[in-house]
Amino acid sequence: MLIAKNLMKDGVLPLRTSDTGREGLESMEDYRVMHMPIVNNLALLGLISEFDILSFNDLNEAIGNHTLSVSKAYVYDYQYVYDVMRTMYEYKLTLIPVVDSSENYLGSITLQSLLEHFAQSLSVAEPGGVIVLEMSSQDYSLSEIARIIESNDAKILSVLIHSEPDSMRIEVSLKINRVDITAILQTLNRYNYNILLSFSESDNQDDLRKRYDLLMNYLNI
Repeated sequence: MLIAKNLMKDGVLPLRTSDTGREGLESMEDYRVMHMPIVNNLALLGLISEFDILSFNDLNEAIGNHTLSVSKAYVYDYQYVYDVMRTMYEYKLTLIPVVDSSENYLGSITLQSLLEHFAQSLSVAEPGGVIVLEMSSQDYSLSEIARIIESNDAKILSVLIHSEPDSMRIEVSLKINRVDITAILQTLNRYNYNILLSFSESDNQDDLRKRYDLLMNYLNI
């Protein structure tokens, strides 16, 4: 289940108030992040950013002597991945702390680990086809679309929905578990769906897997 406690990155050790700015920068380099949590015993005090530390007059000074620019950014261990993503986006974070119901520090989720989990949940590396539909938000029915897909002996692996601000139109991107999606496209056309884009990964399956592996290898540099 994609809840915060299952997304935490193993081995991320928080900073203490007695750690120096230089030690903070070294930890950021080790974990490939620009933010680090600061913990006193079990209590989460907040996050310190790379920018915060670089503004120190003396990098050998303890980070506890400075005001934190981000003090309230965290998620609870039971919160779902959408809450994690929303909070990270809101605060523009590369790392977010996870706390329990008493707001004790449990661990951290890095942007890297979040992307890895999200890519896996979207079946990025799975072979198949992609169909992008455009419709009114009022006409959107995933059950109806799924019925059409399944009538062609196929399944929807993942769904992404995109809409522009102040627009009643949406784009629905479907990852299908079938390489040959010709029959599915024909059926969608019969039901008057507007198909913006479609492509099969039959010729590019190996290339897609290589690109996925390269992405994961890049994130682990």
